[in-house]
Amino acid sequence: MIETVVVVVHLLVAIALVGLVLMQQGKGADAGASFGSGASGTVFGSQGSATFLSRLTAVLATVFFLTSLGLAYYASHQATQVRDAGLPDPALRSAPVAPAAPVVSEDVPVLEEQAPQAPLTDDVPAVE
Repeated sequence: MIETVVVVVHLLVAIALVGLVLMQQGKGADAGASFGSGASGTVFGSQGSATFLSRLTAVLATVFFLTSLGLAYYASHQATQVRDAGLPDPALRSAPVAPAAPVVSEDVPVLEEQAPQAPLTDDVPAVE
């Protein structure tokens, strides 16, 4: 239950983080904004946008980092429980399993030297 909530929060934060990064302007746009290109009439003001979005991005990045650590801890904890449950570890098997003997079928042709020596009984009459 808790893992599901953390995964959902993790995904929502990841999507919000991508959106915030795409909304921010690059550092090259600051030069045009300082010469009065209308940036002072925006919602956040001339400098408010950069600091608000930067702070929100930093907060979301921290939440993303913490949820990543939480999911990693949960996964390692689950792996420890599975190992302690007594299930065999494939890397620790004592001996490799020998392949089974091949099954001989009557539909498969066999070379004559490998065929068992049995008297030939045939239902088809011989042609003389």
